[in-house]
Amino acid sequence: MINYGMIGCGMMGHEHLQNIALLEGTNISVIFEPDSGMARSAVVLAPNAMLVRSLDELLEFSNLDCLVICSPNYCHLEQMQRIAQKNPLPLLVEKPLFTSSDDQIAILEFSKTYPALVWVAMEYRYMPPIAAFVDKVDSVTGGVKMLTIREHRFPFLKKIGNWNRFNNKTGGTFVEKCCHFFDLMRLIIKSEPVRIMASAGQDVNHLEERYEGQVPDILDNGYVLVDFENGARAMLELCMFAEGSQYQEEISAVGTRGKLEAKVPGPGRFWPKELCAPPVPLLLESPRFPKRPVTSEVAVDPTILNAGDHNGATFYQHKLFLDMVKGQKSAPDVSLGDGYKAVIMGMAAQESAATGRTVEFD
Repeated sequence: MINYGMIGCGMMGHEHLQNIALLEGTNISVIFEPDSGMARSAVVLAPNAMLVRSLDELLEFSNLDCLVICSPNYCHLEQMQRIAQKNPLPLLVEKPLFTSSDDQIAILEFSKTYPALVWVAMEYRYMPPIAAFVDKVDSVTGGVKMLTIREHRFPFLKKIGNWNRFNNKTGGTFVEKCCHFFDLMRLIIKSEPVRIMASAGQDVNHLEERYEGQVPDILDNGYVLVDFENGARAMLELCMFAEGSQYQEEISAVGTRGKLEAKVPGPGRFWPKELCAPPVPLLLESPRFPKRPVTSEVAVDPTILNAGDHNGATFYQHKLFLDMVKGQKSAPDVSLGDGYKAVIMGMAAQESAATGRTVEFD
């Protein structure tokens, strides 16, 4: 039995609880969630868990095998440092790793000294249609020359304390929301960025909201262009007032041999009940010679699909993380270095959008 300690059990934490419960040989031993309402609903999903009042109290438990951090973004680094001091266990930490450029040195130092394995939670890698896309992309395209990632989705949801309305607590939309996509760019293109250009704004969402007199400052739409060392280029198109879309994420890659596309629907719970069943994930192959486009559905087990909002990805991520904790997998799929670079790319995009200038990487 692998015993988990959960640090933060808000909306995403509840999704982690539901997916861990689907894995044999797992047990949620202890939960630290300061919001009383979220804590009460968390123990409904994990009835064997003990609730504690602080991170330090959680870290005193002697029978833990691993930890999962699902707290607000701005808490991640400080909590990781506290874990390193008191009980450095294998760790799954939600993205983003950090939210301020001032924390770069601290996270790099952590990566050099933390004695256990750390997995950065990049769920989008494990959505079945995107995983299938990654597996096929080189054979279909002959090597990616152009990559486009589009996310047309609903606005940011309400979170406890409204922390996700402000750049200083999220890192900014291109960090909070889009580090997933910068991680996918590096994974698919297999190269490192050399420059980033972005144009973005807050044009529709949260404009009338006020929290303790403060106006939300997060972006709700934008474009990001990325040039890579190997000559490939990628584009991100984000719109967070497009919840009427049939598909939430659409990815396309083009190379000398052809084009590959993936289409991923949004959370099923948001699909209008008066309409037919939610759309099914698709994979589209379009070779250049001969022209024979092929479309295939990518089925997801309904039980796994209903355990969260990420098209089954959280389950598959946890399955692999559990293998790592049990010693059946030697390293995380998404390392601290991967998580770090995804944040840095997001910060570069935030800077470019704010200044109107290209940001270069050394």
